[in-house]
Amino acid sequence: MRAKDTNELTVLVDRLRRDRRRDPYAGRDAYSRAAREVADRCQRLIDAGEAAVAVPVLRKAADRMTSALMYMDSSSGVLGNDLANLMEVYARACRAAPPRPAGLAGWLVKLVCDGPGWPAVVLREWASALGAKGLTEMARLVDERAAAADPDDWHQQWAVRYLREQLAEVSGDVDRHVRVLAEHLVSADQYGRIVRVLAQAYRLAEAINWARRGLVEYPSGYQSVKLRDLLVRLLIETGGPEAAVAERRAAFGGRPAIDNFRSLLATVAETDRDAAHTEWALAVVRDRAARQEVYLPDLIDVLVLAGRDDEAWHTGLARLDELPARQRVELLELRRRTHPAEVREPYRALIDAQLLDSYDKRRYDKAITLLCSLREAYTATSETARFDAYLRALRAEHKRRPTFLAKLDAARL
Repeated sequence: MRAKDTNELTVLVDRLRRDRRRDPYAGRDAYSRAAREVADRCQRLIDAGEAAVAVPVLRKAADRMTSALMYMDSSSGVLGNDLANLMEVYARACRAAPPRPAGLAGWLVKLVCDGPGWPAVVLREWASALGAKGLTEMARLVDERAAAADPDDWHQQWAVRYLREQLAEVSGDVDRHVRVLAEHLVSADQYGRIVRVLAQAYRLAEAINWARRGLVEYPSGYQSVKLRDLLVRLLIETGGPEAAVAERRAAFGGRPAIDNFRSLLATVAETDRDAAHTEWALAVVRDRAARQEVYLPDLIDVLVLAGRDDEAWHTGLARLDELPARQRVELLELRRRTHPAEVREPYRALIDAQLLDSYDKRRYDKAITLLCSLREAYTATSETARFDAYLRALRAEHKRRPTFLAKLDAARL
């Protein structure tokens, strides 16, 4: 590498310093450009076989950016992405020209345990650069941190656990990895991680058992949905389609909502099971909606998804006031496509209610949208003159609402 190039790279890295007293919003674009240029130039060095030159440069750049982001606004995520990219290039450089293992291990542990929370350290990207000596040193340092960690300090506890789990992952010892993950079973997501580790090792029966255990402990929530999806996929792959459908039925029985119904339909279709499962689910939600009005929106959603449009329409029309506004509009839009004459009165009722909703700042805009749909319903039956008459009557009724009339004029209805 030429001396001129070295000097230019040094100047670039110096631009990554940041005075904490400076306005956090000032100079962000220039800073981002400097970070990207450092990464690009170092990548070219790696490609040219000069990774050893790039390693110390990237280490200094990463340290400076990590500190600088404590005093800069990075709410857009751009600077965070620049730092992540810089770390990826640094990891590549270390793989090509490994630095002293103990030094690299110490730096990574310190970054996670004492750093501000960024950048993320993905240990598998550094494992080959660390080698056996570096990983052993890292494990020793993590054990020291664990012994000294304050049990009430969340960050210290998290950092130790984060590194221990990654060390177990890169060890290639599946039992060790599972054992470490199982030390902190505080969410369905943690069970899901164990399930994925076992599934990747083709230990499917164990993976299924862990998934079931997780769903017993955490039967609901977003993470539980993902864990159940994992379980169903494993059951299908291991030749248990009936068990997969049974899992979906259990989830739907516990919460007969549209997402669980959608999952049940998909699994029934994928496994070629009998349509009786669908009829059972419809019966469950019909019964609940009859006893508790809170389940009526779920019933409408389920009926529509099952292709029971007529039943959805008549059920919703009979109890329209009990439906949320969003669902009323969706139901009317669905019916308008096939039975335009039937939606006129419900649309007019919705328009009247919308215009009188003084709490909704967008009431006029929403009313205009409904009017457009109503006009399409009249047009579909070649009765635009009746719509025009209705619109004239509406204008007369709301003549003291100049804002609404102006919006009507702008919409050119």
